[in-house]
Amino acid sequence: MMATGNLLISYYGDDFTGSTDVMEALASNGVPTVLFLGIPDGALLERFSQCRAIGIAGTSRSETPEWMQHHLVPVLQWLKGLKARICHYKVCSTFDSSPSIGNIGKAIEIGRELFAQSSVPVVVGAPQLKRYTAFGHLFAAYQGQVYRIDRHPVMSRHPVTPMDEADLVLHLGKQTSLPVNLIDLVTLTATDADDRVDERAAATAGIMLIDVDSAETQAAAGSQLWRRAAKDGPFVAGSSGVEYALLNAWRREGLIGERRDFAPPGKVERLAVVSGSVSPTTERQIRHAMTDGFDGIDLDPLALVGESADRAIDDAVDAGIASLKTGRSVILHTALGPSADRGSAIDRVPGARHRLGQALGIILRRLVESEKLSRAVIAGGDTSSHALKELRVEALTTLLPLPQTPGSPLCVAHGNYDPTNGLQTALKGGQVGADGYFPQIRDGRSA
Repeated sequence: MMATGNLLISYYGDDFTGSTDVMEALASNGVPTVLFLGIPDGALLERFSQCRAIGIAGTSRSETPEWMQHHLVPVLQWLKGLKARICHYKVCSTFDSSPSIGNIGKAIEIGRELFAQSSVPVVVGAPQLKRYTAFGHLFAAYQGQVYRIDRHPVMSRHPVTPMDEADLVLHLGKQTSLPVNLIDLVTLTATDADDRVDERAAATAGIMLIDVDSAETQAAAGSQLWRRAAKDGPFVAGSSGVEYALLNAWRREGLIGERRDFAPPGKVERLAVVSGSVSPTTERQIRHAMTDGFDGIDLDPLALVGESADRAIDDAVDAGIASLKTGRSVILHTALGPSADRGSAIDRVPGARHRLGQALGIILRRLVESEKLSRAVIAGGDTSSHALKELRVEALTTLLPLPQTPGSPLCVAHGNYDPTNGLQTALKGGQVGADGYFPQIRDGRSA
């Protein structure tokens, strides 16, 4: 078992793209980080003994509260045993969730009980990702404009967990009976902020939601997270805004150095992508890629989860191989934007969304095996969570952060399966990345 006394932070990501988002934020700032796809055995853990941050990539964003109770408890218990200074339950910065799917309140209840804490801090705002919280309300950028999350052109219409409430105090209140106490911008920046925060924590045990809308308030939030961890305990929840906030506190105390430089790995001749995303952002990226050396292959998502799924997978693999053998890159996608979304039909088939992600993962693995590809991409947050497991990968580390579009770095896969051990892979959330994202990953450049 590795020595864990040097660990600054451990975390569980509620989907795989969000988990790599945290890894990128930490690694870019000089914190060696490994992301496991499940609880590792001792030998695998020891391979990454130099790391100061350890994560577990999960799927709770697309799961029920009952699933969380059964599956989160052992993972959080394992993370607790690492004795890191902070243990983070990581959620998407758009906070999309509901009482029945991806219930963030339920996850906080589980962590709060396991860590025996009276108060659990929550930070959602992350200016680096153009996510802001002000007086408890969440705002997010889209196409250069900032929207209140319940008016966001995409997240207000999310196919599974549409965000219809921007007030996160009210939103969380629908998911838990714990009181939600807001540390707003005025309180956070007051000269006596420490005293005010301590008074709020003493008066109301439960959840402490901390505003972040700027670099200044992010630094202040990081100070409160680090200070309160010594008083209440290490468990916190929120987006990668937690890590971005803590980096300020760690750097101020001399616990970490400056940002790390990563050398671009350079271009590969062929890249394979599978996409289950219905986001308009991903649609633009796919259409752009098809003008820059990529073939697009349309897949029927219902066929991939139906009675003839094996045949549909075989056909997709054959089409992908045929494209790759011409020397072009390929994107196999189940939708080109919201207008092609077949989510209502998919949801009529029990367990279909999980099986769809698994099918796309099988397709990608077979393309990698057949064509000996060294680089691949999975697009779609929920898709990534289920597809990556089919690549027989056990851990990820950061190969190339993307500072212009943070959240979907190029990673290196680790495991015992030769075709995917060392595979360079990126997991792209639906809303993440510029229009040229796929050629950027193919070319191995940071901008």
